[in-house]
Amino acid sequence: MFRRSFTSKSFDSKSRAGKTSKASKKKYDKQAKEKMQDKVDNPSPGRCALTSPIITMVVGQEQRLFAAHEDVLSVSPYFQTALKEKSLEEDAKQLALPDEEPEILSCILEYLYKGDYYPRLLRGKRRDSWYLENAQDPQQTGGCGSSEATFFHSGVKDIVLRDTVVYCAAEKYGLEELKDIALRKQGLQIGIPADVILRSARYAYDHTPDTESRLRAHYLALIIRSRKTFKRSGTMQMEMDNGGKLFFDLFVAMCNHMDDLVEIR
Repeated sequence: MFRRSFTSKSFDSKSRAGKTSKASKKKYDKQAKEKMQDKVDNPSPGRCALTSPIITMVVGQEQRLFAAHEDVLSVSPYFQTALKEKSLEEDAKQLALPDEEPEILSCILEYLYKGDYYPRLLRGKRRDSWYLENAQDPQQTGGCGSSEATFFHSGVKDIVLRDTVVYCAAEKYGLEELKDIALRKQGLQIGIPADVILRSARYAYDHTPDTESRLRAHYLALIIRSRKTFKRSGTMQMEMDNGGKLFFDLFVAMCNHMDDLVEIR
């Protein structure tokens, strides 16, 4: 059953600021030491000790080669399990990912090493808001790929939203924080054609479990907000003719939205 709420949890948290007293130098030194030790004991993605063996990955239909440190990959439960199974084989230092898109795996690896993927998510200084790096210049690259919102997916054989595919990959690899980042980035994208939105929504439904409602709710809310555009869309009509759970959820969401409007009035 689809959840009624469309609100996605933010991956940043705000805490109330209370009065603080000036800590003594001794106390400050102790806190700093404990904080440093915590970083050593619990390294964040991208801060693992880069002394572990190198793992080679054969990715996609073109069998492109990627490489990463074993400890960095093991942050992902998926890769951790795969590497344990591989340790019993002769070719233990190579993983095959035939169904993965090279561009998406590049985003995954960049996140594991740096905590984000290009274009980075940045916070505005003047206002409590987020924006994407090089958002004004989608053709510009940061050494890790294009900042365009879409890419050609070889499995879909068409254009889809990259952040949607990253979110679904993060679901597969067990990277919850990356899901938060991808969802927030997608919420910042504007000017996406209706057919790309619907195609990406279909992809999201096909690659997330029914228990995962955040990305699905994002698409339902987006379609409801832009219903005048989608009402005129020939792609929308064709997609609805094909049916599927996406459009049943959309029907339920529309009904909930109308009920809310009635209650407000």
